Amino acid sequence: MTEVFEHRLAAPKSPNGFTLIETLVALAIFSLAALALLRLQGATLGRTARLDEKTVAGIVAQNQAALVLIAAQAPAFGVTQGEDSSGGRRWHWTQRVLRSPDVRLQRIEISVAGGDGGTAASVTIIRRAA
Repeated sequence: MTEVFEHRLAAPKSPNGFTLIETLVALAIFSLAALALLRLQGATLGRTARLDEKTVAGIVAQNQAALVLIAAQAPAFGVTQGEDSSGGRRWHWTQRVLRSPDVRLQRIEISVAGGDGGTAASVTIIRRAA
């Protein structure tokens, strides 16, 4: 009688299906993998947005440098600030005109602020002094 009772308590072996434990373990593994993919996607989107910001800020800095280079007169020494609109948003740029070791040349540093207030892009050019 005990053999029959023990036999009834044993889980039936089914070659065509999964047990509840196997199903729960598979769901847990799938959940962990899905969460990892979601975190990866979030990180990728954040990096893409930051690269987009740096790219457009670089274009703004290069445009400002081109304006300085094609101007008829050299800029005055010191710091100048301004705004530019590009890529659907406003950009704040700072231009520093410094003396170089050669008195005939100016060193011009242009930096563009990003959305967080930090420098998103910068360009340094050399121009003939006035």
